[in-house]
Amino acid sequence: MAAPAMYQTDKVLRFEVPGSRRPSTYFFALVLTLGGLGFLLAGLSPFVETNLLPFSDTRGLTRFPQGVTMIFYGALALLFSLYYWLVLALDVGSGYNEFDKQNKKVTVFRRGFPGKNRTIEIVHPLENILGLKVQIKEGLNPRRAYFLKLKGARDLRLSPVGQPQPLAAVEDQVSAIARFLNIGVEGI
Repeated sequence: MAAPAMYQTDKVLRFEVPGSRRPSTYFFALVLTLGGLGFLLAGLSPFVETNLLPFSDTRGLTRFPQGVTMIFYGALALLFSLYYWLVLALDVGSGYNEFDKQNKKVTVFRRGFPGKNRTIEIVHPLENILGLKVQIKEGLNPRRAYFLKLKGARDLRLSPVGQPQPLAAVEDQVSAIARFLNIGVEGI
């Protein structure tokens, strides 16, 4: 995963946060779509008494239980693929982290699904910032996340959710924020 784009002036530091539009999401959406379509066509073939799959032989399939089962699994896979394509179209999880010295505020913005809470925007005054906290765990299930420590509130996650970012990208972002706001870093 590439590092998020950064924009910096004397008064504003802004990191773009990538959302669901990653190669792995496109891969799973495509595999589920093609697999679901294949299962659906294979399951429908015994009902219409025609081979609907050009590269296979479905003459050995019976209507019950094989055809019905394949139709069920194909429809289920297509529903899951629809969810993936919707997530990709809406770019769920994307947004930005903005630190604004001029207006004395930090803004964390993320996009979600349509509805009442389509967007999430969290704004805190800069004077409430105590520092940054970094959590790095290597191994089978690596975690590389960084949080903004705030007075009177829970820690606010700034790092993107999903695949862990490269360690160098986390270090670069955390150090840029710490230098810009002149705050300390905990956990490195």
